[in-house]
Amino acid sequence: MAGSPRGDRLQKLIAAAGICSRRHAEEWIRAGRISVNGRVAQLGDRADPSQDHICVDGAQIRSTPQPRLLLLNKPKGVISSCHDPQGRPIVLDMLPIELRCGLHPVGRLDADSRGALLLTNQGELTLHLTHPRYSHTKTYRVWVRGRPKHSTLEAWRQGLPLDDRITQPATVRVLEHESGETLLEVVLREGRNRQIRRVAEQLGHPVIDLQRIAIANVALGSLAEGRWRPLNKGEWRALTNTPR
Repeated sequence: MAGSPRGDRLQKLIAAAGICSRRHAEEWIRAGRISVNGRVAQLGDRADPSQDHICVDGAQIRSTPQPRLLLLNKPKGVISSCHDPQGRPIVLDMLPIELRCGLHPVGRLDADSRGALLLTNQGELTLHLTHPRYSHTKTYRVWVRGRPKHSTLEAWRQGLPLDDRITQPATVRVLEHESGETLLEVVLREGRNRQIRRVAEQLGHPVIDLQRIAIANVALGSLAEGRWRPLNKGEWRALTNTPR
């Protein structure tokens, strides 16, 4: 076993260092990207950062990084990932080089969609923000084809079968119509894979454009596409408050 048998599990230490979430750390361990004291680590290994050298891709991790939480207005065509084997643009490309180390996206926004995406260097914070218990709302502006009937929108609001489970109730309202297309505001408390696109397709109104404009109390506002900003203390506090 690498490192100290009485230390913490590697995935916990890597997440605490703000490199990525525990789940991603486990994937990196399986892929052989993590080493302890020069030996390739295995799942289940433990280490003590006060005496062991833990490296990701050969670079030693720091145990106490400065916490960061950023809001990015992700453009369409950019991948919500820290790496892409196909060489496509990733969200870290949108940031200054000196800020990229240790940052990773909180949740996902598919490549065809744009808008609000959080990035942090705190693995435990990622786990907190993506846990279903906290049910942070996410607000979208969605152009769909056609003019959905009231009954269609009501079905969307009540919930529809998706992956053998009914979607949670959603807020869906019409903002405007324009030449055979409709702009909707959709507010969700869950985030299944491509959920809005799949539900809209199921209802016969495919998505033309999808933009996430807010995550809980954190709104894009005037933030330009491709730009980022740090969250202020009030936004950070509201996101991380534990629900009663």
